[in-house]
Amino acid sequence: MKILLTRTDRIGDVVLSTPAIKAVREKYPDAHIAFMVRPYAKDIVESNPYLDEVIVYDKYGRHGNILRTVFFALGLRKKKFDLAIMLHPTNRAHLISWLAGIPRRIGYDRKCAFFLTEKMPHEKQKGEKHELEYALDMLLAIGVEAKEKELFVPIKANDAKKVDDIFSESHIGNKVPVVAVNPGASCRSKRWPPERFAQVCEKLAENEKARIVIVSDKANESSAERVASFMRHEPVNLAGETTVGELAALLSRASLFISNDSGPVHIACAVGTPVISIFGRKDAGLSPRRWGPTAEKSATLHKDVGCEVCLAHNCKIGFKCLDAITVDEVYSAARTLITPSKPLSPC
Repeated sequence: MKILLTRTDRIGDVVLSTPAIKAVREKYPDAHIAFMVRPYAKDIVESNPYLDEVIVYDKYGRHGNILRTVFFALGLRKKKFDLAIMLHPTNRAHLISWLAGIPRRIGYDRKCAFFLTEKMPHEKQKGEKHELEYALDMLLAIGVEAKEKELFVPIKANDAKKVDDIFSESHIGNKVPVVAVNPGASCRSKRWPPERFAQVCEKLAENEKARIVIVSDKANESSAERVASFMRHEPVNLAGETTVGELAALLSRASLFISNDSGPVHIACAVGTPVISIFGRKDAGLSPRRWGPTAEKSATLHKDVGCEVCLAHNCKIGFKCLDAITVDEVYSAARTLITPSKPLSPC
């Protein structure tokens, strides 16, 4: 039997789908299981021990137009998959599974769902469950019930070595806690002010003797630079400089991760690092209940400031929900969660 799982949205979403990979493998131990992702999420699943194959669909690159997508799907047709499960609904994922001639195609009843053979109602916008649970619910259609729900992100030896080199060059030793911070997020309504990140970092550097490492993608480099500019204790600013694999290795070495609501939160949970996740917005589908950290050692900070309707990035009241989260609250959570320093990687 050949099974294709697809998840072509963001990094954090792919991380939250990793328990589904293991659950399918346990149900079908002899199956050939493949996972289709976008290029930036490849590192999340490439060394997953429960997968036989990772397939990269590059929507904005080499598979960017419809003709190239058709050729991509015809390439999949040659692999003769028996079953496709779309863990996230997209027009192209549904189209590709149909063009690939996969006889059984399971997904949500939206986004060109007429290409599917079996449809599940889409109610994620209600935010009644965690995204991890929604991914596992999709597997019920093939009789799979997950026994475990732990996230998994591999730490590759070359990525661990790169992080060790960075720590050595930055004179980060084994005797101080390392706090990684991510001031970026996909939109303004998710970004706690950079100056507040800086104030928390200053307190941790001064009182806990922590070394601060700033991380973000290239799109949020300006936020990272602002955090650094507000600090007296010079941080190590790696914004835009790490691959996803290197980020996972770095977070595995951190004593604590403080972040806005974003994908790296789930990577940190997967590698066993305590997390503080800062949430804005009052929207059930974007709430901590659906997207909060899954780690046992974690804290979620989210304030309801009375908005009847959340306007997200079009907020007319200056993002009061984010403004209501104080430096002292984040610092207090950090002092509770921070762990001792971690040793260099044995590689």
